[in-house]
Amino acid sequence: MKTIDLNCDIGETPGNEPNTAEEALIAQVSSVNIACGFHAGDPQRMELTVRSAIRHRVAIGAHPGLPDREGFGRRELPVSADEVYQITLYQIGALYSFTKAAGGSLHHVKAHGALYNMAARNRELAEALVTAVYDFDPCLFIYALDGSEMVKVAREKGLRVATEGFIDRAYEPDGTLTPRNVAGAVIEDMREATGQALLLADKLDTLCLHSDGIHALPLIGAVRDALNRAGIRIKAPGSLDSRPL
Repeated sequence: MKTIDLNCDIGETPGNEPNTAEEALIAQVSSVNIACGFHAGDPQRMELTVRSAIRHRVAIGAHPGLPDREGFGRRELPVSADEVYQITLYQIGALYSFTKAAGGSLHHVKAHGALYNMAARNRELAEALVTAVYDFDPCLFIYALDGSEMVKVAREKGLRVATEGFIDRAYEPDGTLTPRNVAGAVIEDMREATGQALLLADKLDTLCLHSDGIHALPLIGAVRDALNRAGIRIKAPGSLDSRPL
């Protein structure tokens, strides 16, 4: 039976206050990418989100981004390959510490925002990011845009790769994501987004939903229902367990 992972970028608000919307999203997906404090989140939110992910038995991933809280990590800033290696390794280590302390395990790494897009295009930055993941733990998965430099470099290095597509983002003809400053870059129509999810699920390993989308929770429910009707199981890459549909 065909399987697909549903992942969500999460833990991007500060502090210890309960976030019921994020909790509900975690319960619906099979893996989460937790902000590591550079673009969003903080130590309090990291711990809270890790423990929530463990309760819901979802795969835990580090979500490193550029040091740009003001721009939410979505602005492309000048950064060297050495800096990409250093900030990626640093953030993986931070998330790993909370995961280990809570009795969980780190499953994957997925870069955030501008860092993700820059490393998708630029081989030198891709090599730096992938090497940071490999040096930390060569058994981790890396989630990366299908057809990107990150996917190519990770496979060359022997890392486990989950090719990723986006439920709620528009694509350019070359397979890259439409920049957010372009009209229509974020798909808000639930029918269109669900149709895109089904199309991508046929050829990729993981599908991402952004937790800050205005229809995030109902959309993930609609996608799950559509996958169920198509006979596709929801399961994290490498996991023996699937999420009940």
